[in-house]
Amino acid sequence: MKKILIPILAGVLLTAGCNVLDKEPLPSITSANFFKNTDDAEAGLTAAYDALQQEGTYGLDLIAVGEMPSDNATSTNGDVTDLDRFTWRPTTKQIRTVYTASYIGINRANAVLKYVPAIEMPAERKNEILGEARFLRALHYFNLVRLYGGVPLRLEPTETGDPAVLNLSRSTPEQVYQQIVADLTEAANLAPTGDATDRSRATKGSANGLLARVQLTQRNWSAAAAAADKVVSSGLYTLAATPKSLYPAESKPESVFEVQFAGSDDGGNIFPDVALPAPPATYSFPKFNIPTAEMIQAADTVKDLRWKFIGVVPGGRDHVSYIDGGKGTGNDDGPFVYKWPGNPNGFNSPDNTYVLRLADVLLMQAEAANEQGDIAGALVPLNKVRERAGLAALTTASAQAASNATLRTEIDLQRRLELAFEGERWFDLLRYARHEMAQTSVNHPVDAFDLIQEKLGRRDENYLLLPIPQQETNNNPNIQQNPGY
Repeated sequence: MKKILIPILAGVLLTAGCNVLDKEPLPSITSANFFKNTDDAEAGLTAAYDALQQEGTYGLDLIAVGEMPSDNATSTNGDVTDLDRFTWRPTTKQIRTVYTASYIGINRANAVLKYVPAIEMPAERKNEILGEARFLRALHYFNLVRLYGGVPLRLEPTETGDPAVLNLSRSTPEQVYQQIVADLTEAANLAPTGDATDRSRATKGSANGLLARVQLTQRNWSAAAAAADKVVSSGLYTLAATPKSLYPAESKPESVFEVQFAGSDDGGNIFPDVALPAPPATYSFPKFNIPTAEMIQAADTVKDLRWKFIGVVPGGRDHVSYIDGGKGTGNDDGPFVYKWPGNPNGFNSPDNTYVLRLADVLLMQAEAANEQGDIAGALVPLNKVRERAGLAALTTASAQAASNATLRTEIDLQRRLELAFEGERWFDLLRYARHEMAQTSVNHPVDAFDLIQEKLGRRDENYLLLPIPQQETNNNPNIQQNPGY
């Protein structure tokens, strides 16, 4: 997909996504009178993709929410202090922006799904567009349901200020997940196969990859394995030769789906500017996604190639791994992750953001196999990731593979190290912790509640969900706040 924006669509046509926006749609341009031909269908889809670039989604805040509460990261950035210290509230900035931006993306996808079917255009491309829109809607809802629990399930574009349309009640998490699975199943049928030159478009592979993650989250091991197998067996994706060659993300062969950024004021990636001090213009900007000491200790930094690239040189300035935070005002010295080279000329990086890549899918394959009792089967995909990282292959005689429980711990460790600071660690901890809540005896790779206790100072299951934004509960009388807020 070209790195372009559609200002009219992105800023005007499809803005009324949910109550937090509190906007009336402009009468001069409406979805109904815009979607007339093939070009309009493509422009509407581009606007739906553009929503992934927002600060509230993959441009910044969604990645921060996926890492800062976890055992991976800490920060010198006051903007994410609430996430780092578990002091978030309904008025916390990221609580609002992630929720709002996700519904903007949902609304744009809904407009495509409503109006494109009536356009006279080649049937094959029409179906592909509808499949891509289904994928985008599912991705947003998956992020929402994991973070907030049940949310209003909007399947039509919001084109009126009618309270009956705006003030929907929350659907149950089960209902949201059912819709996500339905959307991804349809996307896997309709979306294009894709090609090696553009990994920022939804494809059959990305739909199946996301479906694997959804089923893994729900502990549907067989379904997760089936979806992951389709991605791996397609032959369309290959592991990068080295961890270092994965970055910057730019349609690499390992990428299953990534968000594309233009590097401009209205299409740039903010995250690299605050995750590490690469651009001199941002040295004085407080950083986050600083690795915790426990994160560093979790890895064999001598043998693991990932840590020669994204590892630690405490207090050092070596760019082959973590780099010094610089000495700018308001910024502490210390190691920062170096996965995003950033824009050397300042803010608004052109670096893309991975949403799904083959290593992640292989680790999902391994987890699903292990949870079904197949240790030998789990070692095959797991060893591909380990060996790429410079680690020895495991066998059924290895200590890590002595039981399903020990292998579970190893798979979690490899997920943590492989996907470090890509926005998935908190979601992994959430799925472990939520299962712990329902079990009297469970052997998880980490005690997620202990991690919460360590950072928060108490064990509180309410923190497994974010609060609904204050603006949403103020505007919608049918929305109930999550417990504890």
